[in-house]
Amino acid sequence: MSARRFLVGGEWRSSDRTFPVRFPYTGEVVAEVALPSDRDLDDAVRAAQRGAQIMRRMPAHERSAILRRLHQLMETHNEALVETLVMEGGKTKKAARAEVARARQTVLVASEEARRIPGEVINMDWTKDGEQRLGIVRRFPLGVILCIAPFNYPLNLACHKVAPALAAGNAFILKPASATPLSALLLGELLLEAGAPPEAVNVLTCSGAQAEQLVRDERIAMFSFTGSSAVGWHLKSVCGRKRSALELGGNAAVIVHEDANQAYAAKRIAFGGFTNAGQNCISVQRVLIHRPIYSDMLEVMLDEIKALKTGDPRLEDTDVGPMIAESAAEQAEAWVREALDQGAQLLLGGQRDGALMHPTVLSDVRQEMKVSCQEIFAPVLTVSPYDTFEEAIHIANSTDYGLQGGVFTRDIGRIMQAYEQIEVGGLQANDVSTFRMDHMPYGGVKASGMGREGVKYAIEEMTEPKLMVINLNA
Repeated sequence: MSARRFLVGGEWRSSDRTFPVRFPYTGEVVAEVALPSDRDLDDAVRAAQRGAQIMRRMPAHERSAILRRLHQLMETHNEALVETLVMEGGKTKKAARAEVARARQTVLVASEEARRIPGEVINMDWTKDGEQRLGIVRRFPLGVILCIAPFNYPLNLACHKVAPALAAGNAFILKPASATPLSALLLGELLLEAGAPPEAVNVLTCSGAQAEQLVRDERIAMFSFTGSSAVGWHLKSVCGRKRSALELGGNAAVIVHEDANQAYAAKRIAFGGFTNAGQNCISVQRVLIHRPIYSDMLEVMLDEIKALKTGDPRLEDTDVGPMIAESAAEQAEAWVREALDQGAQLLLGGQRDGALMHPTVLSDVRQEMKVSCQEIFAPVLTVSPYDTFEEAIHIANSTDYGLQGGVFTRDIGRIMQAYEQIEVGGLQANDVSTFRMDHMPYGGVKASGMGREGVKYAIEEMTEPKLMVINLNA
């Protein structure tokens, strides 16, 4: 098969070096992808610099129109995008359709936000010296944005970086995950068709080491990274003075108090813990259940999880497909075995077939076990009882991570207590941590990152406020 080419300033390029993209469910090679050289990286940065100047001068209505045309093209190519997500990442058909729909929404929101980037008029006459002076603040694009996207939501999370970058008047270089580059290449193709300036559109299927070269490059104004905490914080340490946005890991806790709607909570936990095979930084990993309802809630929850269908992601009714690679499933299996050796109890699952890890539930877990204190990023969750709501909050906070959390209770006082005291970037009241809408501010605290996504908030990250004071006395 001929190798898929990468995109430099609107030009499709190839190379003598390639790498395979495999269908995780069977391991078969579905594509070969060209690997750019360091010269290609330099050319991409130079092209993006030119593209940034074009985008900076482009009026808002034109930026909006490009993104609206992209939205329309994504609708036209909906099935191709779905099929690409299934084959490159092992995503189930259900999850792939949902991701494409969300990616379209992300782009549509960006097309609207491009036309309403806010400014401010400041009255300067707070003191006599400020009389007859008027302050104006506008937001200006930063320049070249390096967008590093992960494998778990390769299309929507790429759109969460690329679409705000263009909406704000920047150019971009997109580095997709090596396991899932095909959807990013298709996105680049559609952007060119939508009329984006070719110089502003760069998709580099490069290695992690090459991505670090780009992070270090002083010509790049900002990098936006979604991925593991270890890699994200390392890149932050070497990026120099450039701006950075980090969307990193999590091991989200969900609290179920005795006054909760248990049936609804169980259904949402089954979704939140196992959608996308648990490969979700806001996946439910730790379920904390009030002791008076622990046994009843656990029974209902296990019934919901048992009803999930695990298997071939190409089938329309599959709920849980393979993980991204057999090595990832092997690591999850090893963590489960380690927890069992340390005294945890297996309530459900534990089996692995190649890259397919069956939905797994553990109890009697101590906080220092890897399955509790670290991010497992797999279809595995733990359940633990608690006696007081304050204890549940303490357990939820007993981790280095703080991305999102969930709490099920009908008591508004407890909801507000959780909102004030649980150390996360976002709390879902009467829902699971996995809930996300694409226009809401999204990001974490502690080891889970810095900065916020959600189109409006990403635009703020990708622009610089600039003040002008007009002296009317003159």
